[in-house]
Amino acid sequence: MTASGPLAGITVIDLSRILAGPYCTFLMAELGARVIKVEPPGKGDDAREYGPFVNGRSTYFASVNRGKESIALDLKSAGDQCIFEALLARADVIVENFRPGTMEKLGYGWERLHPRYPRLIYAATSGFGHTGPFSHYPAYDMVVQGLGGIMSITGHPGQPPVRIGMSIGDIGAGLYTTVAVNAALVHREKTGEATKVDVAMFDCQLALLENAIMRYTVTGTVPGPLGARHPSITPFEAFATADGAMIIAAGNDALYLKLCDALGRPDLAAAPGYKTNDLRSRNQATLKAEIESELKKQPTSAWIPLIERAGIPCGPINTVAQALAHPQVEARNMLVTTEDPVAGTLRLAGNPLKLSAFPDPPTRPPAPALDADRARLLKELGIEE
Repeated sequence: MTASGPLAGITVIDLSRILAGPYCTFLMAELGARVIKVEPPGKGDDAREYGPFVNGRSTYFASVNRGKESIALDLKSAGDQCIFEALLARADVIVENFRPGTMEKLGYGWERLHPRYPRLIYAATSGFGHTGPFSHYPAYDMVVQGLGGIMSITGHPGQPPVRIGMSIGDIGAGLYTTVAVNAALVHREKTGEATKVDVAMFDCQLALLENAIMRYTVTGTVPGPLGARHPSITPFEAFATADGAMIIAAGNDALYLKLCDALGRPDLAAAPGYKTNDLRSRNQATLKAEIESELKKQPTSAWIPLIERAGIPCGPINTVAQALAHPQVEARNMLVTTEDPVAGTLRLAGNPLKLSAFPDPPTRPPAPALDADRARLLKELGIEE
């Protein structure tokens, strides 16, 4: 299959494993890059042993490694080092997410690679980055969610700590690494200079805190969990209805007035304590009680069309199954299929990066079996074993 996308012609050597690095290279593959996954012999990427499994095949691995090639190399073996270096000579980018110092011990750190391969962009994703007193500490998604403060503002007040329901530590770092690598490719195109990309999961968690940091540095008040409520905009949260709950996001004064009309409560629009967003935020609890006193009179399905017609952003709180059944999923090609030779047909998340110049097909090539592309890659490199 010929790659199509803005990164067609770019070759990425992917030494990463599990999620943060593989998510970066997955996005690059989706954008047309050729991604050659270099895995340790034997078991390969640890994610190959993570469920759920179909016919013994890890669908966890399949979801973020589709469209890549695989070769198993022992980077401590002289023969495999020759193969690896031949791959590097043809590559544009190398991505790794080892603990800092690991690549240096193997003889493949930035300081060694850059003089030998001056056009090779080196991207490293790690728990704490390649500088600072904690740089050599290991980290998984849950560790940085805790350390980075994001768990402290998640959940409801007084409840036990709650992990965000997806791996935001890994995915956030993978996204930031992708952005940085693409910026490095543009820089190389303009100047001919390759650079090192150093992304820390911990740094990414801080960056993702957005207004929580600003609120603390400006007010000195430590933010805490607020449930489903926005910290600065009111009414902007989950509200109880007769049969469950729904989201209403009245993000400005005009939308608030429309909401009052839709609820049949013009008195809420006129009340002095709710005239501005700042006042509404200060009186959030009482305003929520007033809004819910109306919403509890009808089920969610009755309120959503009524509030939507008023032009107010709102919606149900869907399960994953309900979210995937939304008509936008099919319209936007956000559930694609791969034909895995072992697991069969898999339905996986599509690519949210829609580019008018390139197709977004409903099918994708599968993730590779361990070492599946060795013979073809060696032939391409002119190496015999």
